[in-house]
Amino acid sequence: MPNVSSMVCKTFLRKHANDLVIGVVSGLVIANVFFLNSASADVDMGPRFPESETVALLIAAMQNETRDFGTLPIAPIAAPRRIFTIPVSAYTSEAAQTDSTPCIAARGFNLCENDEENVVAANFLPIGTKIRIPELYGSRVFTVVDRMNARYDRHVDVWMKDKADAKSFGRKRAMIEVF
Repeated sequence: MPNVSSMVCKTFLRKHANDLVIGVVSGLVIANVFFLNSASADVDMGPRFPESETVALLIAAMQNETRDFGTLPIAPIAAPRRIFTIPVSAYTSEAAQTDSTPCIAARGFNLCENDEENVVAANFLPIGTKIRIPELYGSRVFTVVDRMNARYDRHVDVWMKDKADAKSFGRKRAMIEVF
């Protein structure tokens, strides 16, 4: 009676003979290539450095990557898409003028961290719209980042750091350019 382990071995060999032959042959080829190359190699196994011409080409290529390519042209000031003449006032980050989170504008923009007087609140313009108020600020560009009370439909509120500056600004009627 045949041994169970020999039966398993024969079955395995019949099913996987091709895979075993390929594995053994490829192992021998790899070993042969490795040993033949290492036998005929120089005794010095230290690092190999490229020839001097190759090094010169590599250095030239690196220097080429860091060269200045000039400057981009300055875009001309765009013409406004719309012009309105509306009331313009000022506000600060104070709970009495805003809500319980005076530094946080609409959609999470933090006025106090930004700390630049280049933002406005307006209900009639989408968040992110760029505007100018040339009569009051020349070519300075403001971004709409906040909203006002719903009763202020056509009105712009400029954010200021200092309450005294906002009070002295008061309320004016001015032309705004929308981009």
